[in-house]
Amino acid sequence: MKPSYPLLLTSALLAGCASHQPNEGTFVKTHASTDYVNQNLPHAPGADLGKLDAEGFTIIFDGTWTGWRVNENAGSWSIRDGAFRAQGDRSHNFYIGSLQPLKNFELKLEIMTEPGSNGGVYIHTKFQDSGWPWGGYETQVNQTQGDWRKSGSIYSVKDVKEDEIKTIVKDNEWYTQHVIVKDGTIKIFLNGKLVNEFVEEPGRQPGKDFERKLSSGTIALQAHDPKSVVFYKNIRVKPLD
Repeated sequence: MKPSYPLLLTSALLAGCASHQPNEGTFVKTHASTDYVNQNLPHAPGADLGKLDAEGFTIIFDGTWTGWRVNENAGSWSIRDGAFRAQGDRSHNFYIGSLQPLKNFELKLEIMTEPGSNGGVYIHTKFQDSGWPWGGYETQVNQTQGDWRKSGSIYSVKDVKEDEIKTIVKDNEWYTQHVIVKDGTIKIFLNGKLVNEFVEEPGRQPGKDFERKLSSGTIALQAHDPKSVVFYKNIRVKPLD
């Protein structure tokens, strides 16, 4: 952890941020924690954070950084028009709010990719300072990037090919991803269509490179690489325990 910046330097950083466009986002570390905050957005939670929507899901992202923590390469993240924007060197944005750890739950969020982009949404994972998250499973976000594993895949466990989703989700269009984790089964819906169902075999052991095993944990969003631009918004969860 880097030492806290002197007050004068912090003031200068705050002043410098005023010249940026309001939606681009500039990151610094706070004095009180290692969390990254966006200098151009209010730090207080929005009016809807923690409230239930019409479907009984709890809103966990309100357009601010409340309840979220980025690990490495914080500059890969910003908030634009109420959505997380991911572009840059490998980085992961972890939910650290009061509803985690999650075991049996539903997750809904909206995602949009620019052409040739790769991203991901992790479940049952845990915060780590750097690297690809070891814990839990990754649900793939990828319509047209070179990796053949496309959106809806449970990465390298039960994968979805392009032909299976090309009429359901497209680049430059918002789509809804709905993940249900219940009693050892993962279901993934894209725009309301079931595209993947995986039943974890009893006694499954953690992998060597990645755990790829259900237990409990949190959610993480992925910034994959500088050529990939992915947006995430309207993030909601419903615990089922």
